[in-house]
Amino acid sequence: MKAQLSPLLRLLIFTQLAFNIGFFAVLPFLAEHLGGAVGMAGWMVGFVLGLRTFSQQGLFVVGGALADRYGVRPVVLAGCALRIAGFGWLGYAEQPWTVVGAVLLIGFAAALFSPAVESEVARQAVVHEESGGGSRTRVLALFTVAGQAGAFVGPLLGALLLELDFRAVCLAGAGVFVLVLAAHAWLLPQHIPGRTRVEVRGGIGPLLRNRRFLALCCAYGAYLLAYNQLYLALPAEVERAAGSQAPLAWLFALSSLLVVTAQLPVTRWVGERLSLRRSMTGGLALIAAGFAVVAVALPAGWTGTAGLLPAAGFVVLLTLGQMLVAPAARAWVPDLAEDGRLGLYTGALSSVSGLIVLIGSAATGTLLDTGLPSAVPWLLLAAVPAAAVLLLPRGAPGGSVPDGE
Repeated sequence: MKAQLSPLLRLLIFTQLAFNIGFFAVLPFLAEHLGGAVGMAGWMVGFVLGLRTFSQQGLFVVGGALADRYGVRPVVLAGCALRIAGFGWLGYAEQPWTVVGAVLLIGFAAALFSPAVESEVARQAVVHEESGGGSRTRVLALFTVAGQAGAFVGPLLGALLLELDFRAVCLAGAGVFVLVLAAHAWLLPQHIPGRTRVEVRGGIGPLLRNRRFLALCCAYGAYLLAYNQLYLALPAEVERAAGSQAPLAWLFALSSLLVVTAQLPVTRWVGERLSLRRSMTGGLALIAAGFAVVAVALPAGWTGTAGLLPAAGFVVLLTLGQMLVAPAARAWVPDLAEDGRLGLYTGALSSVSGLIVLIGSAATGTLLDTGLPSAVPWLLLAAVPAAAVLLLPRGAPGGSVPDGE
């Protein structure tokens, strides 16, 4: 019989739910705000979105190292405080430089709290598995489900508040993080048993020499660049097909609903049949197929409901791919990380991928503005996750069925 999750794991999983409610109340509507109210060009919108991802994902390595050194609690609380300030600033930012400052602060806040939470979830998932409680991948899939439940509720909350204005959306996001800060100041333990603290120095060298881990980072970065198109390429396609951004919230809701309802059954099925490497390979292939669906349909020039069907197909395939890639990648990290530095390695996984997204998002924004045949950008985007399959490290990591290679 599988053991129940520990109180700490339940708290951390709830944390992911709350984080994403506040975050996704704002993010899906940011691109339209930047291009409309702020008046940024397409390449600048892409760059700002990439900068947000890089300041978050790219600096995860800092937050992870700080969590290894000082513990989870102070890093999470500091990150929540900065996210509150960032959302408040964004709500009142009217010039490009103020928007950039607010976006950087929002990203850096997550660079503090997310690797602290994610590394501890991964560590607790291994403990749960070793104590006979069940697969670590299942625990991490449950973590993903909680995040997607928040991503489901957040855009709906944002869409309602957008009837007032974008500022109301930002202030609501800040309000959610006020509640998160208060709850964690009360409930998160000062010291987590079994988590040793190590010096920040001395961890980067072995990490940079860990070729299998760096290969995983690059493949995960390609996945994240593809996923980031939900906020860049997808809004442009929805605008073309429907003439407005209105259907966007429903497509985000579709993605989140799929994860909430299907992630655990998919993880259970995959965990009995596939290694972590093969799970990631299948996920990346599905994501590539999602971009190809839109590329094939675009020359027909469909609009209205018919025009939105390829976009919906893209969202479904991308989401199915995410279900395979994200839990597997997180479950792989503890097997590749140096002892005592899981926070650093968890952060580095996101930092390398954040750099890829920063470069790739600016390129994608430019690509969408160049006047090329409409299918070309989507075909090029399809090639990214397809090529990433070749980067995956080989061998059978712990917590999976053998690769058979």
